[in-house]
Amino acid sequence: MVNYRRNRVAGGTYFFTVTLRDRRSDLLVREINALKQAWRNAAQRVPHLVLAAVVLPEHLHAVIQMDASTDDYPRLWQDIKKGFTRRVSAPGHQSPWQARYWERTIRDASQLQACVDYVHINPVKHGWVSAVRDWPHSTFHRYVRERMLTEDWAGAESFSSHGYGERTG
Repeated sequence: MVNYRRNRVAGGTYFFTVTLRDRRSDLLVREINALKQAWRNAAQRVPHLVLAAVVLPEHLHAVIQMDASTDDYPRLWQDIKKGFTRRVSAPGHQSPWQARYWERTIRDASQLQACVDYVHINPVKHGWVSAVRDWPHSTFHRYVRERMLTEDWAGAESFSSHGYGERTG
């Protein structure tokens, strides 16, 4: 078995892609409240700050800064996945999640900005909406409320994937 090592830094900032087993599923948006509750519960055990997130039907992306006291994002994702699964699956059924997730350590402001932009543009990239503002399950709306972005952000721009958590080729 491969000994997979993740970069873990207390207080570190990371980009994540977490995916369902069934890539044709709409479970995450259909059960968005269960996902939000699982995430809130997990946050009580593993402190972190969500800098950006988007939930699509079968996967999600998040940019998370861990609390300075912890580097335990594996436990965070374990708690989120388990909490969500308990809320939406019958006992004894297989977890809807893929076993692993993809993470990237964000090392500077430029990478952080690229990851946050990628998170927010993702529903457009996948063809779910034609404008970022039209996707309800995104921190983009918080950025607009806090006047960090305008509602027409990325209206005419195109973003490349930068390889953040997406399969290429």
